[in-house]
Amino acid sequence: MPIADWSSLDATALAALVARGDTSPRELVQTALAAIDRVNPQLNATVFRMDELALAAADAPLPDGPFRGVPMVIKDLDGFCAGVPYTMSSRFLAGFVPDHDAEVIARLRRAGFLFVAKTNCPELGILGTTEPELRGPTHNPWNLAHTPGGSSGGSAALVAAGAVPVGHGGDGGGSIRIPASACGLFGLKVSRGLLPLGPELGEGWGGYVVPGVVTRSVRDSAAIYDALAGPSAGDPYCGPTPARPFLAELATDPAPLRIAVCRDSLFGRAIDAECLAGLGETAKLCESLGHHVEEARPQFDRDALVLAYLTQVAASVSTEVSDAGRWVGRPPAAAGFEPATWFLHQLGQKLSAADLQAGREAAQAAGRALAQFFERYDVLLLPTLATPPVRLGQAALKAGERIGLGVLRSAPIKSVMMGVLRDLADRSLEAVPNTQLFNMTGVPAMSVPLHWSARGLPVGMQFATRFGGDGLLFQLAGQLERARPWAARRPPIWA
Repeated sequence: MPIADWSSLDATALAALVARGDTSPRELVQTALAAIDRVNPQLNATVFRMDELALAAADAPLPDGPFRGVPMVIKDLDGFCAGVPYTMSSRFLAGFVPDHDAEVIARLRRAGFLFVAKTNCPELGILGTTEPELRGPTHNPWNLAHTPGGSSGGSAALVAAGAVPVGHGGDGGGSIRIPASACGLFGLKVSRGLLPLGPELGEGWGGYVVPGVVTRSVRDSAAIYDALAGPSAGDPYCGPTPARPFLAELATDPAPLRIAVCRDSLFGRAIDAECLAGLGETAKLCESLGHHVEEARPQFDRDALVLAYLTQVAASVSTEVSDAGRWVGRPPAAAGFEPATWFLHQLGQKLSAADLQAGREAAQAAGRALAQFFERYDVLLLPTLATPPVRLGQAALKAGERIGLGVLRSAPIKSVMMGVLRDLADRSLEAVPNTQLFNMTGVPAMSVPLHWSARGLPVGMQFATRFGGDGLLFQLAGQLERARPWAARRPPIWA
């Protein structure tokens, strides 16, 4: 029978219905597929439906995990799913179907989840908006003219629209927190090494990338990360061991915290007034909860860190393009990729080992500075994004930029390419300047949906803490959710 209040229930509540025998996994899958049918024509969030696979899995014996029988969507990036096309939104990978699961996907299966669809993303996850040429833009359910963020934008749009309770994603520069902010969801990027990336990756983007999820409730994220946490065989390193389950942390309010509030744009120039208004409201909320709040910001060499970030991304994109060639058994070709992706691939081939090492050392220096900052403060609070979600098309390449990148394909001069890279980065980072620092330094950070703009667009607030402080963030998230609940908010596009 259909679940009457499907979109109001989180994954934890749905799992409880299955455990009590009040519904079945097949019924949940059918309900999720019907919900996706209702919203996806407006959102363009799915890229591959898994109806038959999901229904067959629902009818088969399922693992006795905490989310037995609960449907979810998985991103077309950040991990292979056996027997399902994997493209990273690239034309070059059309027809490629991996024969095994990434470890994080396997662990989601063991937790009892049933995968009902794969979701849209920018090509290779490069941009903070989901507008790939291959499949077109995904729309934000709060306002269809605006981006849902990226790179986990397809997953976030479906969760925000109530089609599914959980969406898989990954975060190499904000790709969980950016769409969480843009879509009014909870999204936490865990400490480096806490969740597995293998077997395809040892370090994604030099250690910047971590897998994860976007959810409507904090408890869903906590329980899912409890199920996913821990190294897999052969990982180059592992993250901190949590003191106790994250789900248990939610029952405890944190002790009074020293919270530093940052009004600055970390990698950009300015923060929109709506985001600053949300920051002020959130600071007052934290004070009302007994925390000490004062303005402060970590100190780092902004230009050196931006260059380090861009260098690592270019080097990693070049490797990913080469990996794609190996997966399909033919050399990569420019025609198979978007201009910006091929530009980063070419630049990555021009960079030297010294370029990459200088960037790594800059990121490590920032990590030490941030660690010292967290000796004085427990938590750093700042807007997740510099603006409410931007309009679709705003981050797209201009005609002149596309022509310039076309010229560089045949004449890839490193010095010219570095100048072009800085120009493109200045524009693309302006709206999303506050997330990358925490990927580069490996510390946990979360976006919490605590503000909406005057036009009804979500504005997430970001909290970061010291390495291994994931449990503290869950304590704070649970306290904030109880004090300022967001679950009753509904976007215009609602399943």
